[in-house]
Amino acid sequence: MEIQKFSYDNNIVRAFLYATVVFGIAGFILGLTTALMLFYPELPEFLFGTDDMTIQSLREGNIQGLVNSQGILGFGRIRMMHTNTVIFAFVCNSFFCATYYSLPRLLKAPMYNATLSWIHFWSWQIMIVASWITFAMGFNTSKEYAEHEWPLDILLTFSWIVFGINMFGTIAKRRVRHLYVAIWFYIATWIGVALLYIVNNLEVPLDFWKSYSLYSGVKDALIQWWYGHNAVAFILTTPILGMMYYFLPKAANRPVFSYKLSIIHFWSLIFVYLWAGPHHLHYTAIPGWTQALATGFSIMLIAPSWGGMLNGLLTLRGAWEKVRDNPVLKFFVVAVTCYGMATFEGPLLATKTLNKIGHYTDWVIGHVHLGALGWNGFMAFGIVYYLVPIMWRTNLWSVKLANWHFWLGTLGVLFYVVPMYISGFTQGLMWKQFNPDGTLMYKNWLDTVTAVIPYYKMRFLGGTFYLTGGFLMVVNIFKTIRQGSFQREVSAEAPALARIHGRKAGEGIHLWIERKPVILSIGAFFTLSIGGAAEIIPTMTIKKNVPTISAVKPYSPLELEGRDLYIREGCNACHSQMIRPFRDEIVRFEGKNGQYSKAGEFVYDHPFLWGSKRTGPDLHREGVRNPDSWHLKHMYNPRSTSPGSIMPRFPWLITNKLDRSQMLSKMELMKKSFDVPYNKSQIDSANAWADGQASGIVKRIYAEATDVKEQLEKEKMAKGNQFVPLEKREIVAMIAYLQRLGTDIKTTDVKTAGN
Repeated sequence: MEIQKFSYDNNIVRAFLYATVVFGIAGFILGLTTALMLFYPELPEFLFGTDDMTIQSLREGNIQGLVNSQGILGFGRIRMMHTNTVIFAFVCNSFFCATYYSLPRLLKAPMYNATLSWIHFWSWQIMIVASWITFAMGFNTSKEYAEHEWPLDILLTFSWIVFGINMFGTIAKRRVRHLYVAIWFYIATWIGVALLYIVNNLEVPLDFWKSYSLYSGVKDALIQWWYGHNAVAFILTTPILGMMYYFLPKAANRPVFSYKLSIIHFWSLIFVYLWAGPHHLHYTAIPGWTQALATGFSIMLIAPSWGGMLNGLLTLRGAWEKVRDNPVLKFFVVAVTCYGMATFEGPLLATKTLNKIGHYTDWVIGHVHLGALGWNGFMAFGIVYYLVPIMWRTNLWSVKLANWHFWLGTLGVLFYVVPMYISGFTQGLMWKQFNPDGTLMYKNWLDTVTAVIPYYKMRFLGGTFYLTGGFLMVVNIFKTIRQGSFQREVSAEAPALARIHGRKAGEGIHLWIERKPVILSIGAFFTLSIGGAAEIIPTMTIKKNVPTISAVKPYSPLELEGRDLYIREGCNACHSQMIRPFRDEIVRFEGKNGQYSKAGEFVYDHPFLWGSKRTGPDLHREGVRNPDSWHLKHMYNPRSTSPGSIMPRFPWLITNKLDRSQMLSKMELMKKSFDVPYNKSQIDSANAWADGQASGIVKRIYAEATDVKEQLEKEKMAKGNQFVPLEKREIVAMIAYLQRLGTDIKTTDVKTAGN
């Protein structure tokens, strides 16, 4: 049989490895910044300037610097940058690094096309940097883990398709007959992410940097959390499992514990995962049957998830003594253990019993970071430490430093996750406590905020430990590279793969599938699609799943502008807009005879804004709860209206002139693309409509707060023709939107799901 010579290209692996390390550190710094802002919201004031003499600032007594920043360091924007950097830059680059290294070696073939490899690399990195710029500028869609506006969606999709062509092309010219289990997970990852991202990110562009989700309200929420939960599955889980199945046996020099368990693990995991997304929406306005399905399949997820965890840990049987001395194995063992813990906790949180306590709290934040820091981060660190000595043909510069990184990282995970659990339990229970007379024990939301500040400080300490470990890794890798010699190409040889026609006698069905990548891929696609289709199609097509409410009317043009400002600033990162049918939520957010949120209230919401975390209170019934002047002062300085608040300031909203140049276009798009029932006269009179609403808001502000009126009169005298009337400023549009929330339905017929 002919022996063919070829080589493996380490250059592309090196590029993705560098990107993994650089963006990993960037993601950790952004995460630490958001953690700091949750107990030190004055950080932007410290950096840019403030008029608050109680705050030590780099520009004492000058708030214009903060105004000029235009929210570039706003919490909502930094949080988007953090989550997307960790998911798409750190974890995805580590996956690409591992794939470009392991796939050719598993298939005994170089990557299909080197040019495609580099197109993939640069397009992906450009997408990441562009996302930083656009998020900092306020261009986002508000949809968690998918906030990119449509041009970046296209760039990301293009890059993913290039990667897929390269991967499947390499599989096609392989010299190994059967696909190893790691490759099954790589294939499922590619198919799953493509399916999820494209369906979730269907949107209608208004211009180059603004679009609106194709779906609205309940439908948008269901699609988003079908994507959001399964982004965790197919970006943060299945690719890492593929990496585990290759690198853990390599590092331990042991075979995978069980081939049969690998088969069960793979197929059951990709089948069950796609049903579980709606467990993020328990007790919300989505149909009850989707919630029930999500709970059932979420509990089922324990079995395949723990099957994978056990397959990984039991691979180390007979090799545990190596863990003591090998930092790579240390990282892998803790990573797989964190995976097991997170995948046990997730199904528990998906039960309605625990979900009504844990949802919207820091418990979920702790759960997510157990997976991100422990499972994803430690697997990536282990692979970096494994690859660098091999590719640079040397020993790791300092095993001791790698062990220091391991222990600092482990402490970081513990100091992050445990305080978030305690904080989450505290929040969930405080929100629901009633006095004997039937009043809320902690009626003031700030009581529940100030109670958890110590845990936020402990989380910051944990993040500092984790980041410090990352810096030690950078030093260790740099020194290792300096002392080694990079091997650009690795020579290899293998016999050509002979063709087999038909199924061999005695060949098992799965063995046959493993040498048929097309069949394997088609099977994976249909297995992945079943759960989502079963939940999404009925919700989209059966009208009774989203009943309409005649009293619910479209947003006014000024309210539409205010909603876009709310999205620009990332307000949904801290505020939910979904009152669940619990006595405590109804009493807290609307009053004794209030209403929980109904599906029909969101039919004109493109996108939905239900949120996933309550750092601040729910806003769905915010309309007319507070005077217009309160909202203006609250945005200018939240601590002036709510002492102890950890909300950042938004003074640029008060000074910026509202750009109404696209207001008519927005209404026309809503009518044409989404069938929002604006009539011709409403669209034709949009500017007059907005002027009238703005004028009414300003009159109320001046009547309620004479100090505001006096300040504006002084400003008018000082600026003359350059003065922008309050009616024309962004804050008025924001107030119009906030005062509209939840005001369409007025009934006293309340039914709750209990407490």
